[in-house]
Amino acid sequence: MTSVNKCKAVTIGNVSIGGPNFVVIAGPCSIESEDILREIAGGIRGFGASILRGGIFKLRTSPDSFQGVGSDGLFVAKKIREELKMPIVCEITDPRQIGDMHDIVDAFQVGSRNMYNYSLLKELGTLKKPVMLKRGFSALIEEWVMAAQYITKGGNDNVILCERGIRSFDRVTRNTLDLASVAHIKQNYSYPVIVDPSHATGIRELVAPMSMAAAAAGADGLLIEVHPKPDQALSDGFQTLDFDQFSTLMNQLGPLLNHLKRPLWS
Repeated sequence: MTSVNKCKAVTIGNVSIGGPNFVVIAGPCSIESEDILREIAGGIRGFGASILRGGIFKLRTSPDSFQGVGSDGLFVAKKIREELKMPIVCEITDPRQIGDMHDIVDAFQVGSRNMYNYSLLKELGTLKKPVMLKRGFSALIEEWVMAAQYITKGGNDNVILCERGIRSFDRVTRNTLDLASVAHIKQNYSYPVIVDPSHATGIRELVAPMSMAAAAAGADGLLIEVHPKPDQALSDGFQTLDFDQFSTLMNQLGPLLNHLKRPLWS
């Protein structure tokens, strides 16, 4: 296992990422309704996840795809976050959303399409709220790190890197998961690193094995899409786990994390 001694832990809510514990962040690709988000949050917490994820504003390749519920999702996120006392991570797509989102979310997620949005990164650098920065589709590791530096140079050093796969010539999977990037970052930089096996593979049956591989490579945690009925999810259902699949994954992770001496955050 690669060393984590150089890592600067970042706290989301009451959960520390980058320390001795392994953290699982889970939830729907997009917030759909209050009832569904409540069901998901309660389910994933019961299986061992400590942070909830859910998209409010979604950047999609096709303009005809579901773009998220928008501002209505802010109320839902706030209500479920307070009701279940569970930190939440939501994607921000525009600097103008900061004011509305700041007091509702515990961390901002910058998606792969916005890794090069330097205006957004600079604005997030003026805050102290944690930022989860996803790697761009075709970004070099060096470019990814420099994108993070746009945030840290503004004074916000609460940055978590998220490897979510990169584009390659192979079309079997949605993207190609680059676990070498995780080991490299852990050995050479102080950023915590998590892995998103859902977007990296685009195939729900591959999420569990790639999650295990990510933990073995030294990742500090996972970002996983979960929905009670993935085939009915409004976005990315094909790569989303149902509750049974998520429970099985968490049970598989336990022995591996014990072997790695990285207990699951609880």
